[in-house]
Amino acid sequence: MRKLACLGILVGDFVVRPVKKIPERGKLELVETCELHIGGCASNTAVVARKLGTEVSVIGKIGNDALGEFVLSALKKEGLDVSMVRIEKGITTSGTAVLVFPDGERSFLHSIGANSKFSVEDIDFEYLKNFDIVHVAGIFLMPGLEGKKLQTLAIKVKQINKILSFDTAWDSTGRWLPVIEDSLAYVDYFFTSLEEAKMLSGKSDYIEMAKFFLEKGVKNVCLKMGPDGSYVTDGKVSNYYPALKVCAVDSTGAGDAYVAGFLTGILKGYDLLKAGLLANTVGAMSVTAVGATSGIVDWDSLVSFAKKHNVEIL
Repeated sequence: MRKLACLGILVGDFVVRPVKKIPERGKLELVETCELHIGGCASNTAVVARKLGTEVSVIGKIGNDALGEFVLSALKKEGLDVSMVRIEKGITTSGTAVLVFPDGERSFLHSIGANSKFSVEDIDFEYLKNFDIVHVAGIFLMPGLEGKKLQTLAIKVKQINKILSFDTAWDSTGRWLPVIEDSLAYVDYFFTSLEEAKMLSGKSDYIEMAKFFLEKGVKNVCLKMGPDGSYVTDGKVSNYYPALKVCAVDSTGAGDAYVAGFLTGILKGYDLLKAGLLANTVGAMSVTAVGATSGIVDWDSLVSFAKKHNVEIL
């Protein structure tokens, strides 16, 4: 079996829904549910990829606290290799309050926590030789992996001849491109949301955004555009995939599910366009349940979902 290493942010998500009104200071508004879920780009992608039949290892950092215990336990229950998850004393595990609005869109309140302490020194590159793809997820939420440090990681991954993929996140600090620019030439698959791509590239058209990243040296660009679908290109072939018509309950983790679907396709030997189709389908299925990973059950369920929507993923 071909293998995937998901390296990056590990988070506990406290999902609140539906949020119809933000309460004024000192006041309270009622919601239907408040649930604790596994979260973070690396863990979300890893869990969904595992459900789709991929062998996956998670690499990251948590705090020595109750939330960290929950995250580690949840990852183990999903059948993931957690031997490279580091526990950092004296700092809390990263957490996010996810506010889910009635239409399924979300806003976030995030604490970087232990993810801020994750660095190149925490990565065993000898261990990574056991994997086919090394996926780095949530780059803008890991201060210890930015600029030249991120470039060092990228170079070391390519030195051991592994496929390297990046997935960004929203950069609340406003630095954007300088954080990742030196590393882009080493990236085989670059995943980013439409809004993040706008900030990184300064472009307003998704085709021009993708061209911008290709000119920076990225081999393949995958744009996640939420309700507007998705787009993939390597500069020679490209395709736009419209979003499937589904009943969206919670879009938390949809982008991570998309990435999991795409990387699963690559590990199955799919070409760029078929992997893009698979990713688009996984992303659509993920929004049909509450939580970042709950919408995906297994590969057979995904195949049934695809057939229901007249999509051929086999």
